[in-house]
Amino acid sequence: MRILGIDPGLAIMGFGIVDVIGNKYKPVTYGVIRTKSRTPMPNRLECLYNELTDIIEKWEPDEVAFEELFFNKNVKTAIMVAQARGVEILASQKYGLKTYEYTPLQVKQGLIGYGRAEKRQVQEMVKILLHLKEIPKPDDAADALAVAITHGNGLRFKEQFRMK
Repeated sequence: MRILGIDPGLAIMGFGIVDVIGNKYKPVTYGVIRTKSRTPMPNRLECLYNELTDIIEKWEPDEVAFEELFFNKNVKTAIMVAQARGVEILASQKYGLKTYEYTPLQVKQGLIGYGRAEKRQVQEMVKILLHLKEIPKPDDAADALAVAITHGNGLRFKEQFRMK
């Protein structure tokens, strides 16, 4: 099973692809898609869509797992990132991929076993599980890999995380 993990964003969208082989994970690729803040919003969304569809076409994931958005202060930023997330979901739907979502708490519990784990602990676990020499950079890419691994850990229970 090949899983594409996505850490949604407008300025920086993290992505990570892992192959699940039994109970082991093999990293395929990871990185970020960046858009420039001075670029008009429709163009930024188009950039995210085009680059994400290129990734999907090249790496052919079986399923996509998103991290749910969490904002508690800036509503304007939340709306802009939500628009980007919608485009990212649309790109996945274009290829008929099943999409799932996980809260940050679920990702921490899925990798560390503790919902209040520190970001650094999650990143270190990503490095260990994928047998990487160092923690993936930037953080958005590591977060996307963490989401993909979380989905892989929950494959037996995945329908409860399916986007509705």
